[in-house]
Amino acid sequence: MPGLGPGRRQLSENGDALLMPTNRRSIRIRLLLLALLPLGVVLPVLVAVLAIWGGDYFDRLLITKVRTDLAVAHGYFERVAEGLGRSVEGLAGSERLARELRQPGARREAAVANLLAEVKGVQKLDFLHFLDVDRSNAAAPTWPVIRQALTGSASTETEIFSADQLLAIRLDLADRALTPLVATANAKPDQRLVEDRGLVIHSAAPVHDAAGKLVGVLAGGVLLNKNLEFIDRLNEIVYPEGALPFGSAGTATIFLGDVRVATNVRLFEGGRAIGTRVSAAVHKAVLDEGSTWLDRAFVVKDWYVSAYEPLLDGRQQRIGMLYVGYLEGPFATARKQAFAVVVGLFALAMGIAGVFAVLWARRVFKPIERMHATMHAIEHGNADARVGAVQSQDELGVVAAHFDRLLDRLQAQASSLKRWGESLDVKVAERTAELEKAVADLKAAQSQLVMSEKLAAIGQLTAGVAHEINNPVAVIQGNLDVLRDLLGPAAKPVAPEIRLIHEQVHRIRLIVAKLLQFARPQDYVGYLEPVAPAQLIQDSLVLVGHLLKKGNIAIEQHFDSRRNVLCNRNELQQVLINLMVNAIQAMPEGGVLTLAAEDWDEADMPVGLRLVVSDSGSGISQEDRERLFQPFFTARKPDGTGLGLWVSQSLVERYGGWISVDSTPGRGTQFAVWLRFEPLPL
Repeated sequence: MPGLGPGRRQLSENGDALLMPTNRRSIRIRLLLLALLPLGVVLPVLVAVLAIWGGDYFDRLLITKVRTDLAVAHGYFERVAEGLGRSVEGLAGSERLARELRQPGARREAAVANLLAEVKGVQKLDFLHFLDVDRSNAAAPTWPVIRQALTGSASTETEIFSADQLLAIRLDLADRALTPLVATANAKPDQRLVEDRGLVIHSAAPVHDAAGKLVGVLAGGVLLNKNLEFIDRLNEIVYPEGALPFGSAGTATIFLGDVRVATNVRLFEGGRAIGTRVSAAVHKAVLDEGSTWLDRAFVVKDWYVSAYEPLLDGRQQRIGMLYVGYLEGPFATARKQAFAVVVGLFALAMGIAGVFAVLWARRVFKPIERMHATMHAIEHGNADARVGAVQSQDELGVVAAHFDRLLDRLQAQASSLKRWGESLDVKVAERTAELEKAVADLKAAQSQLVMSEKLAAIGQLTAGVAHEINNPVAVIQGNLDVLRDLLGPAAKPVAPEIRLIHEQVHRIRLIVAKLLQFARPQDYVGYLEPVAPAQLIQDSLVLVGHLLKKGNIAIEQHFDSRRNVLCNRNELQQVLINLMVNAIQAMPEGGVLTLAAEDWDEADMPVGLRLVVSDSGSGISQEDRERLFQPFFTARKPDGTGLGLWVSQSLVERYGGWISVDSTPGRGTQFAVWLRFEPLPL
């Protein structure tokens, strides 16, 4: 096509994909972000607002619902109490009761008893008694409603009756009230095992004769303990069938104190939760503080949206609670499902918007991607890559054609520059090789110079220290001799101390001698004596005993040689101690330290002996073994000086011997000191 020379490759639609870089921030991404960013920001914000506000509003609806349920339950409880009061008051003022009371003697008592039994059965009362004036006055201190009736007015109250009071009314009432307490999680601690009191709605009304004279009191009531008919009827009124959506279930309970005495809440085994107790939080809010609880609460075995209100007796004391509530789980599940639907719709909207954004943006980003692919191909060495013709005839098409013409000119200039560059590269390579060799030689010379300077400084420092120490040691030795001569026999009591001072002065002289030997080894020779290897190894073990105690290290000794060698005992001991310390440090987690003395024979002729120090540590790498005996090489030991093995090798070589090392990574290291019977002449 025009504008492309021979051999140039035009990028097709399929060819673009081969030249596209794998990691890039393309115009495609930016255009898609431009189209989707408003939706990507606005819709999540709307979802978040809906989740927060909707969840809070949903919770308020649930609380409003349970508040209404509590009002219905409270109304039913009040209607039951009022119905009981109307029944008792109506019977107390009825002509039928007055007629029976006018009968003489025993007939009156029997007639009244039959009438009360009939009314009690019809009204479903647990007790209904007529108390004449004397009996009423006797019962008045215990029953507030009777005291009220004796003043001429009827009243109805909810009261707690003791077990004795229930037993006095009717034996089976005391049995029905007796409730074993069931251990309940989160309940307030209570030492009681049973609840034997009864929660009673009772009413009393005055009974007058025809002349208006008070002749007695009519008292009746209903025991709420285990009154399943009452609690089930209350639950049916508050939560009729179909009243709760999502499969939730409603419950109702009457509490005596904090104990459930009538409930349709179920235990895990399926029975009613009579005898279980309310949580400590609800106890504090309702019974202790007298407030109404409207919130979620854990009831026996599940979470309920719950409402509790206190029950008051005639003295306005809190004696129990009225509870209604329904399962929270189905509503929570419904809320999650609704939120999932909203999120799904959001994702669907984003997907549809993305598809439309890709379709509309394709005509814009396709030419740009082809130009980008062309630049990427040229960067990777394809100088013949070109954009070629594009479908778009707008500004992008003009830019693509101009870009191809510019590439043609650049390719021509690059060819000429390449020829000049090749010749220049040859010359640069030659000069670079010469420079690298010179730098390497300079570094080697510099390293040797630094090493020489270090050793020279150490030698000067050592010689100076040895000289400064010798002067005070000589003074101490001289004055000690003078002291001993002057004291004469009087020095006998402190003879051990004087001997100890002599020994320590001698020890200082040995140390100074070693320092001088280190500083000027060619000028210092002497102190040679026959040395037995077994005793030398034992003495060295004593000196490193404090290190052996720190780790779990076992000692193995093998003395297969009885030969002695002529050397300086202290120098040889210094070599052994250095090797032992290195072996102990190579076994920080414990191991086996092996010490051996073996004969050294060559061609069946005795030459000397070999002292072996082995450890069971991690071993030494080949790279480190090649540098072990170089000065200042520490093998990555933070507290080492790098001079131990170098000094030891120097001492052994002075006697014509050497130190060898054998190590396998992971299996330990063995150092061997090769010593001749007598030192070789220097």
